[in-house]
Amino acid sequence: MKLSGLGKCAWNAATSPIRPYGFAARRYGPSLAVLGLSFIVTTAAWAADPLPSWNEGAAKQAIMEFVKATTQEGGNQFVSPAERIATFDQDGTLWVEHPAYSQLFYCLSRVPAVVKAKPELASVEPFKTVLSGDRAAMAKLTLDDYLKIAMVTLSGMPTGEFKQQVHAWLAEARDPRWKRPFTELTYQPMKEVMQYLRDNGYKTYIVTGGGQDFVRTYSEEVYGVPSEQVVGSAGATEYGYDKSGKPQLIKQPKIVLNDNDAGKPENIYLMTGRQPNAAFGNSTGDKQMLEYTKAGQGARLVMLVLHDDAKREYAYGPAQALPDTKVGAFTQSLYDQAKRDGWTVISMKNDWKKVFAFE
Repeated sequence: MKLSGLGKCAWNAATSPIRPYGFAARRYGPSLAVLGLSFIVTTAAWAADPLPSWNEGAAKQAIMEFVKATTQEGGNQFVSPAERIATFDQDGTLWVEHPAYSQLFYCLSRVPAVVKAKPELASVEPFKTVLSGDRAAMAKLTLDDYLKIAMVTLSGMPTGEFKQQVHAWLAEARDPRWKRPFTELTYQPMKEVMQYLRDNGYKTYIVTGGGQDFVRTYSEEVYGVPSEQVVGSAGATEYGYDKSGKPQLIKQPKIVLNDNDAGKPENIYLMTGRQPNAAFGNSTGDKQMLEYTKAGQGARLVMLVLHDDAKREYAYGPAQALPDTKVGAFTQSLYDQAKRDGWTVISMKNDWKKVFAFE
């Protein structure tokens, strides 16, 4: 247990072998008693609410009731600890995905280094456009263009070197709006849910359409999720030896796992052999994962984050007449399905007291 400031002083006075509690209480009088009471009340209040960044409402209630139902021994919806699985999409569910995915920012930042190593790419699109720095031209790049950039910037190096490159970028890169590290733009309410589930025996998995290796470099530090519990789109690796003869794996420009849409439940089963009890997403790319989770027996928790808070974060849908977007689209048909099938839609604007820890 960590105590700080006055709380630590009170604790030391009360437990000192030189000054027994009775002596300390007589010397410091009511102030110590009040301080101790204050500490107890504060601790109890914190323990009583594992989701302090959530407003009271249907979404918070659904989470609390699900955990209670599935962890109460003897209950008819009890889930054994070995079977407790919760899956979370990352982009738009655990951290900010606008104006573009964080991994895309990383890939674009690597283009100059890649072109330096392979000068022939300087005159080849889409690398030529990226090097120009013309944002208007870059905005016109297609999905295929970005896939070409990703294939080149995410391959060709040993896995250890790739991890070092991502760590170095995360330490220096800043989001264009908040001017903060991308790893600080995680949603505090969702991190509380992950911790609450873990505190109650659940294994939390990140199931992302982003690069599996990319997310694994920071998942434990940022979310408390170890790398083996990250399921994502994955590229091939090739076994070989460096110049000194040391074995290594080289990342290859070939996708072996596509972790979007139906790929999510397929890869969850591939990696875990289990069907999740709870799943969290925010877009059409998460639809099949949520359907698969809901289809299981017993208590199920299926939730979608709706970005409807332009002031504190972003507002986009196009569900509920929110602005349309190509990044993390939450369509009206997905919203209607959620309401029809008993999924819980989380309103960022109404359900979250705070979005980020730094607020």
